[in-house]
Amino acid sequence: MSTVATSPSAVPGLRRNMVTICAMTATIMQALDTTIANVALPYMQGSLSASQDQINWVLTSYIVAAAIMTAPVGWIANRFGRKRIFIICSAGFTVASVMCGLAQDITQMVLFRLLQGMFGAALVPLSQGGMGVMMGPIMGPSMGAWLTETYSWHWVFFVNLPFGIVTVAGLLVFMDETKLDTKLQFDWFGFAALAIGIGALQLALDRGEQLDWLHSPEIVSEFIVSAVGFYYFFAHSLTTNRPFIQFAIFKDRNFATACVFMVVIGVVLFSTMALASPLFQNAFGYPILTAGLLLATRGGGTFVAMMLVSRLMTYFEAKVLIATGLSLIAVTLYDMTGWTADTQGQTIVVNSVIQGFGLGLVFVPLSTAAFLTLPNHLRTDGTSMLTLIRNVASSIGISIVIAQLTSGTARVHAVLAEHVTPFNQALQMPDVSSIVNLTTDAGRALMETILLAQAQIIAFSQDFELVAMITACAIPLAIILGSTRASMRAPDPNHAAVME
Repeated sequence: MSTVATSPSAVPGLRRNMVTICAMTATIMQALDTTIANVALPYMQGSLSASQDQINWVLTSYIVAAAIMTAPVGWIANRFGRKRIFIICSAGFTVASVMCGLAQDITQMVLFRLLQGMFGAALVPLSQGGMGVMMGPIMGPSMGAWLTETYSWHWVFFVNLPFGIVTVAGLLVFMDETKLDTKLQFDWFGFAALAIGIGALQLALDRGEQLDWLHSPEIVSEFIVSAVGFYYFFAHSLTTNRPFIQFAIFKDRNFATACVFMVVIGVVLFSTMALASPLFQNAFGYPILTAGLLLATRGGGTFVAMMLVSRLMTYFEAKVLIATGLSLIAVTLYDMTGWTADTQGQTIVVNSVIQGFGLGLVFVPLSTAAFLTLPNHLRTDGTSMLTLIRNVASSIGISIVIAQLTSGTARVHAVLAEHVTPFNQALQMPDVSSIVNLTTDAGRALMETILLAQAQIIAFSQDFELVAMITACAIPLAIILGSTRASMRAPDPNHAAVME
């Protein structure tokens, strides 16, 4: 009696489970890279010889590339095959991650992060992962801190190599190819115009502080290119029969309002993460592991809220939960304006958990409200637009707060330095002059260090106040949202994944 060997790929149950594992691995890999690099930025800054505003290009370049390339993912997958694109993007993301770890200067790092974002944009939509995306804000900061402390910041990117190899190998063996649609059309002109508009705008915002904004011909040119790109995008989209984005989605009141909230969430979610890491490590002097754990607590609060919010939506309107979440975010951001180097770690943890809980209260209700009354044939465009708005708002928010941090530090330092004079009686007191003697080089150097530290903390406070005001101004808009309890349905996990 002979035994016929069965290929693993021929067993339906095993194949389905392995494809699920590979998809989750790809999702986690992409989700981690949206947050894992934050905590290592101060280390990268020194290694890559970058300034405070330049090092944040590591974040914005990835976010912008992912934002631009998310929109055509559906068309590319249907046109060339989901399996083929999934494997190419997983392999490309892995190679780009290794190249990021090998980068020798800020130019190389930004280039490789752009590639990483371009390939990574397809991983979440193709895998349709929900819980995997939610693990990013929780695991990213703590894992990034541990890798940086134990090895170096390079391993923040090298860690993707084993995940990428497993994902690509598993997809090659177990995933079936989908049917190709060779006649499918895509508005490449509209897509290219929008990509140019967003890219030029982001470049201007990233380099504006360094080049003195409109006093620089480069920045002026980038703003002009951005305006031309957006002009052609809108002109083309409003006159063609099959536009890249169906503007009919904005006729829906709930969706249009959700887009405004998405701008706020994008700004709050990533700009505060970009601020928190240098605040904890540079201004407060926390070790990187401690900073990573503090950053992860906000993700924990978000996770808990997203587990509870579906049940809460059976008792409360989505707009009530959104307004409550935004209120919690605004209050905690205002509380952060009073943080100093003496702020206790317990205070930071409580604040971060509450802020994360507030973010979680917004995510799923906002997704439900956005698509509640949107026609089915417009939902794909709606998902792409929400993702695009969230990512663009995130990158712009990071650029604005870091530019404000840089200019604010210099501005506050100049104001504080005005009071360091021989006529300041406080500096002449014996207990002060014995430590800070302005007649010596060491004393003047110490005073400069003190002034810079205080100027940075005040500049951080001003940034948090700005973000808190933006959040507070969005709260009244929740009134515009329609009722969700009247036609309550379970939120789509794919939309929830896009939100995160």
